[in-house]
Amino acid sequence: MIQRHVRFGDIVCDIGTNKGSFILWLSRWCAGGRVVAFEPQPEFARRLVEMCRAMGLDNVRVEAKAVYSHSGDQELFVPAGHAPGASLTQKAAEALNFTTLTVPVVALDDYFDANDKVTLLKIDVEGAELGLLKGAERMLRQHAPLLVFECENRHLAPAVVGDVFSYLESLGYEGSFVRRNRLFPISQFDAAVHQCPDGEWFWKSKDYCNNFVFRKAPARS
Repeated sequence: MIQRHVRFGDIVCDIGTNKGSFILWLSRWCAGGRVVAFEPQPEFARRLVEMCRAMGLDNVRVEAKAVYSHSGDQELFVPAGHAPGASLTQKAAEALNFTTLTVPVVALDDYFDANDKVTLLKIDVEGAELGLLKGAERMLRQHAPLLVFECENRHLAPAVVGDVFSYLESLGYEGSFVRRNRLFPISQFDAAVHQCPDGEWFWKSKDYCNNFVFRKAPARS
């Protein structure tokens, strides 16, 4: 889906890049444009810079920053073993050993100029989705990038995934979720079923669904 959407010369964002699984493909698909990779963990950010240099990915800019609703500095919770990944919300690190880092954070509406037409946001931020999206409201209204993101109730509390969906729908987006490698309309998503918190490793269940795709709904005549 990302490959079909991204075009030569596009500006795309990989937010929560981690070890860079998407970087090579995004760099190729938007050749002539640029990839902005946001990764707040300093060690991972350094490795990403080295990887891009070694692979000649000249159109990738690595930003050692987190993305959220505002710009400034904030604590990042880094669980032992990075399982789950680092998060701006302590909920994502709950019941685990973690350390905290003070990292720079930026709102996308502050980072990008109004004329920067960003066409894709790939997001993996372990519970900070709603704040991130609210910090990109101008971008979402003006340029309507495709949104591909993970989102889970277990990371969001007291918010729920439905709050993220409702916010995006208020901006004219419509969504789908991935289940067993197929897309289904968001109207069929039921967190009680598709993110049922039963069992110690419930998020590894084959029916657990945490990947979502939102795109701007077509104008109705």
